[in-house]
Amino acid sequence: MRCVIARFPFDLTKSGVLDAMQGVKPEEAVGESVIIGRRTYPVKQVGQIITRQDRRDFSAGEVLRAMTKLGFTCRNLPPQAAAPARALDPLQHASAMLGAPAVV
Repeated sequence: MRCVIARFPFDLTKSGVLDAMQGVKPEEAVGESVIIGRRTYPVKQVGQIITRQDRRDFSAGEVLRAMTKLGFTCRNLPPQAAAPARALDPLQHASAMLGAPAVV
């Protein structure tokens, strides 16, 4: 499949991406990530390996779009960061607005 990443056209295939990522140790995925095989890779790491370009030359969105079209599972946030924040009840909200008491 033809994809444009960083204004350059690339002919990418799912098997080609799998071969390129074989043996590559995944870095810690902080933001967007792609699941390739059984491993989760940061999008920028995948883009750097498949395009052989510097990570500053392309956006994560370009790589996410290409990986999604190839059939890979893409995530916007790591699973542990996706937990919903607990809402404050009215008493906790008022206490937070007043601030912590001064220690004497």
